[in-house]
Amino acid sequence: MNDISYNNWVEMNDSSLIEVIGTYVQHHRLNQNKSQNNVAKAAGISRSTLSLLERGEKITLNSLIQVLRALNLLHIMDVFKIKNEISPIAYAKLQKNKRQRARNKDRKPNPNDTSEW
Repeated sequence: MNDISYNNWVEMNDSSLIEVIGTYVQHHRLNQNKSQNNVAKAAGISRSTLSLLERGEKITLNSLIQVLRALNLLHIMDVFKIKNEISPIAYAKLQKNKRQRARNKDRKPNPNDTSEW
């Protein structure tokens, strides 16, 4: 499989990106020792559609998801999860309001108490 760093993804054209996806699918299919017919049948697509995918041709997104499911590769969908991030300013405001010390609420100051200070 091609080792392409993240920095090169934006420089690649769409055809090259689709080819990388096809190579990824083919690599994992072969590692699992599954034929195109077996994977296509499990995915509910034709063998020719799977062949198109592996060659880097255009297919539907639905077909790609079905193939990923058949190969047990849906874990790659984790990159599409949206994470709630807090801005640095909002984080600083939360930290400012955070308690720094605990007080004994039951104790009332006695004005007759003399401090050694």
